Amino acid sequence: MLYLVPTPIGNLKDITLRALEVLKEVDVILAEDTRTTSRLMNHYQITKPLSPYHRHNEHKVLQHIVTQLQEGKKMALVTDAGTPGISDPAFLLVRECIKAGVKVESLPGATAFVPALVNSGIPSSRFCFEGFLPLKKGRQRLLKQLANEERTMIFYESPVRLVKTLEEFCIYFGEERMCSVSRELTKMFEENKRGTIKEVCDYFKQKTVKGEIVIVVAGKT
Repeated sequence: MLYLVPTPIGNLKDITLRALEVLKEVDVILAEDTRTTSRLMNHYQITKPLSPYHRHNEHKVLQHIVTQLQEGKKMALVTDAGTPGISDPAFLLVRECIKAGVKVESLPGATAFVPALVNSGIPSSRFCFEGFLPLKKGRQRLLKQLANEERTMIFYESPVRLVKTLEEFCIYFGEERMCSVSRELTKMFEENKRGTIKEVCDYFKQKTVKGEIVIVVAGKT
């Protein structure tokens, strides 16, 4: 059995009782960063072995993990924050487990884009999740395509690239398109800035940006 276990995106209290129960019962916890996961495990006094599983080693360890699961081990896959598979490793392992007849169970729980979307004030009935934009190859082509997207769009971005990305959004989507930037969700210094893309861009040009960021942009009307 492989469990996909969401972990808090900031506040350590944002974990479900079932997630804690599963983490205490499995044989091994596959962690994107064992140091980050150790802090969560120590907080809840969970003493299970941690094994690294991340985008740099997933191809190398994939078959070994599947073999162990086939032999009867129970494992939980967690990432640094949020739900495995949402801009984080999980897809390859889940696909191979399905092929190998290993049961996969995904627990519901935290993911950053949902609170960012619902508190944005932008329609949430229809939306598309784009995650991180390509850094170079294909970036402009994708932005041109998304300029005509009528659904609300959701992006992840790093603090150092936020202003540059918002400047590009001004060019491709138009300065008056509504957007919302959420950073440090569930943490002490959570911030949600809403307005036109230009207004939000000008705001963040005037300050040092820190934390994990979700950008929500209105679709084309």
